[in-house]
Amino acid sequence: MSQVLRDARRYEEEHEKQIAPSDRPGFHLCARVGWMNDPNGFSYHDGQYHMFYQYHPYDSHWGPMHWGHAVSQDLLHWKYLPAAMAPDQFYDRDGCFSGSALTLDDGRQLLMYTGVIRSTDSLGRTHDIQSQCIAFGDGTDYRKYQGNPVITGKDLPEGGSPNDFRDPKIFRKEDGSYRALIADNYPGHGGMYLLYRSDDLVHWQLMHPLAENENRIGLMWECPDFFELDGTHILIGSAQDMLPKGFEYHNGNGTFWMAGDYDPETEKFTEKCNYAIDYGIDFYAPQTVLSPDGRRIMIGWMQNWDTCNLHTKSTPWFGSMSLPRELSFRSGILYQTPIRELDNLRTETVEYKDIRLTNNDLRLDQVCGRMADMEIELKAADPEKMYQRFAVRFAQNENYRTGVSFRPFESTLKIDRKFSGSRRAVINQRRALVNHQRGSLKLRLIIDRFSVEVFVNDGEKVLSMTIPTELSAEGISFYADGDVVMNVVFHKLSV
Repeated sequence: MSQVLRDARRYEEEHEKQIAPSDRPGFHLCARVGWMNDPNGFSYHDGQYHMFYQYHPYDSHWGPMHWGHAVSQDLLHWKYLPAAMAPDQFYDRDGCFSGSALTLDDGRQLLMYTGVIRSTDSLGRTHDIQSQCIAFGDGTDYRKYQGNPVITGKDLPEGGSPNDFRDPKIFRKEDGSYRALIADNYPGHGGMYLLYRSDDLVHWQLMHPLAENENRIGLMWECPDFFELDGTHILIGSAQDMLPKGFEYHNGNGTFWMAGDYDPETEKFTEKCNYAIDYGIDFYAPQTVLSPDGRRIMIGWMQNWDTCNLHTKSTPWFGSMSLPRELSFRSGILYQTPIRELDNLRTETVEYKDIRLTNNDLRLDQVCGRMADMEIELKAADPEKMYQRFAVRFAQNENYRTGVSFRPFESTLKIDRKFSGSRRAVINQRRALVNHQRGSLKLRLIIDRFSVEVFVNDGEKVLSMTIPTELSAEGISFYADGDVVMNVVFHKLSV
């Protein structure tokens, strides 16, 4: 073990003691200390789920990337393990960037990641040289392969960029050979995902691009994942510098999914459609895992690159993962629903049926708190007379509130955190088009101290955002402009 990794492990063990459990999310994985971004190596190995993540233990802002590490039996209760990797070799001295994990036949766990070397040219410009590396371990300690890197800029197609060549997603074929799907930038055309093949994990050969951007969705593509789901092949990724297309692909950095056909003989993917994964503010770089019982589960980084560096240096930790989401594909829609294990955290349940809201605010007894699972069903009291707007507000007191509102005439659902306590000019609102029948809509809000995730119509769409509101703001209220009938099922959650 290098001294760099030993120092990181000692630092995180000492400094995590200064963070009270009540100052962390209840059931979302967050940084052990310091900074967290992309999920890495999301996998099931040796009887438990492993989540690695981009990690800078020494500061709550981005810095030289390590790999943090946590394990879980249910994806809701997490145990931190020592940092898995640190930038301590000549080929990754400026960062161990994102990657994936795989269990080998001999029981070892393989990590595949991007090593970064930073250099400055004669004009003072900084450039990253990125290559793909591997490490082998027992689930806690990992040894980097002595022949790293195993894929370099020499293995790129003509026109590819060694400066934006990262985030390998490794998987194994039925014949025992391996594939790695790696993001690269093709100047003038935007991102592409390159497919590589290997028989021994050490010698890799470029096959072909699996998907190419051609400047359709942002510029650079990152963090690919590729899998079969309910008879259809799904490609997910993250795009930088997006321009919006209607309500799809909000400005900035975000995520997308593509559905299409995959030819197992040629190993080529033909895209049929593409949409955003999450329509909120904070969701990026998702990875998926196949659970032992066959569910495809996805977790993303619940932050936004445009707002993630506005906190003070004294913040002891920054960055958390999203709620794990079960994926399914039906009728051309990628459905996302909260992982079913969440039901085990329910401790108190109250239910209200046929509550009438008519141009007023309403609070319901026992409906309050900052760790909750709330299901709401809406409909117009008179189908012939549509209401103008419905809203639910939470993390609320006399100073703060965060809201979700629905306008049936526009078919739009909006999240709004402008009164959540932020003192900065950050992104505070996002909207999504949603399906409804004459104002009838289903919402499910998962609240966990510093975040909310809104699942629409059993997971047709999801909107995620973080909130900085002090934990004393626990109120929840409902509002209608017009005449609404609603059902509410409210579960308090406890870990």
